[in-house]
Amino acid sequence: MLDIKFIRENKDIVASGAKKKRVEIDLDKLLTLDDERLKMLKEVEDLRGEINRVSNDISRDQDGAHKMQLIEEMRLVKEDIKAREEKLKAVMENWQKLMLLVPNIPSPDTPEGKDESENVVIRQWGEKPKFDFEPKDHEDLGKNLGIIDKETAAEVAGARFTYLKGDLVLMQFALINFLLGILTDKETLEKIIKDKNLNVSPKPFVPVIPPFMVKPNVYLKMARLYPTEDKYYIPSDDIYLVGSAEHTLGPMHMNHIFDEAKMPVRYVGYSPAFRREAGTYGKDTKGILRVHQFEKLELETFCLPENSLQEQEFLIAIQEYFLQALGLSYEVMMICTGDMGKPDYRQIDINTWMPGQNAYRETHTSDLIASFQPRRLNTKVKRLDGKVELVHMNDATICAMGRTLIAIMENYQQADGSIKIPEILRSYMGGKEFIK
Repeated sequence: MLDIKFIRENKDIVASGAKKKRVEIDLDKLLTLDDERLKMLKEVEDLRGEINRVSNDISRDQDGAHKMQLIEEMRLVKEDIKAREEKLKAVMENWQKLMLLVPNIPSPDTPEGKDESENVVIRQWGEKPKFDFEPKDHEDLGKNLGIIDKETAAEVAGARFTYLKGDLVLMQFALINFLLGILTDKETLEKIIKDKNLNVSPKPFVPVIPPFMVKPNVYLKMARLYPTEDKYYIPSDDIYLVGSAEHTLGPMHMNHIFDEAKMPVRYVGYSPAFRREAGTYGKDTKGILRVHQFEKLELETFCLPENSLQEQEFLIAIQEYFLQALGLSYEVMMICTGDMGKPDYRQIDINTWMPGQNAYRETHTSDLIASFQPRRLNTKVKRLDGKVELVHMNDATICAMGRTLIAIMENYQQADGSIKIPEILRSYMGGKEFIK
C-alpha cells in the first residue's frame, strides 16, 4: 500500500505508474473520499473533546438542575457521535477498498512495456549444450527412467499432478541441502558479495518451514490474494493454500518493530506451492512444468530502506551463483511495467535454458517490494536515533523444484537416455554419477 500523503503529493506519478501496470484506479475519487474521511474524523474527534471538557464541568458543577441539563446535552452529543461514527465507518471501508487497489509505482529503471514480450534481457551466462543426438524433453526422459509418473497421479488426483520417484526425489532433496548450505554459510555469502561488488551484510538466512495455509485478510495484506481464481480456497475453514512460501514468510513480522542493529533479517522458506492455473488450459501440459502442486525454496528479507536495492541485487547474485554451480545456461531479464506484479517496485527474473523445449524458461524471480507490503503489514524498524519507520521487503525464488529438475534433466541428458548428475550434487546423492 502506498502512503495516502504520497499519493496526494504525487498524484501524477501514481497515476502514471498504475497506467503502466495496466491497473485502473480513480485517484480523484480516492482523494475526494480521503477529504471526506479526514473531515469526518476531525468532527468526531472535536465532539469527543467536547464531551471530555463538559464531563469535567459536570463533575465540578454544584447546581443540580444545570448539571442535569449538561448531562442531557452530552447524551445527545453521544448519539450524534454514534451516528457520525457509523457514517465514518462506511467511508473508511470504501476508502480502504480504493487504497488497496492502488499498485506500487515501478522503479525508474523498470522498462515500460505492455506485456511479457517487452521484457528486457540484461545479461546471459553459460553456453547451451550441444548434442550429437536429438534431445528429449523431460517428460519422455522421466517416463523412460521411471522417475516421473503422470498417469497414476491423474487416476489418484486428476490432471496436472504427478508422482516424482526414485533418484529424481533424491536430486530434489540434494538441491535443498546444497542451497541450505549456501544460504546458512557466512563465508559463502561473503564470497558472493565480494564477487558482485555489493555493499550488503553477509548475515546468513534462517531456514523456515512456514504454514502452508494463510488467512484471507493476511493474504490481502501481502497484496497476493488476487486473482483469487488461481488459488485453492477451503470455505469450511475460510483459508487459502499458499501459492508460495513468501505468502506466509512475509507476515511473520506483522505489527512488529525491528531494532536497526538487528537488520537485515533474512529467511529461506521451504513449502509446497498450490496453483489452480486458472486460465492456462492446454498450456504447458507436458511433464512437470506447470502443475497444481510443486515445491519451492523462497527467500524473504527485511532491511533498511536505503539498502533494499542492493539487497535485491544480492538475492539475484545468489540465484546466479546457484545456476552457475549447476552449470546451467541462463538469462537475466528485467520485467517491464505491464508484466510485473502489483506490489512490485522492481522485478527481475532468470530464465534457464531447457533443450527439450529449445527455449529459455522462467526458473527464478526476485521482487523488490520496498515499503508497499510493510505498510499493509505494519512492519517497522526503530532507528538508533529512536525514529520509527517502515522497513523494506524483498522476496525471491531460489529454487522452484520442478523447473530446476527439468533444466537439469534436459541439459544433462545422455544419448542412452540416462541423466548425468551435476558434480556439485553427487555428494548429496551417495556419490551417484548418473540416473539410469
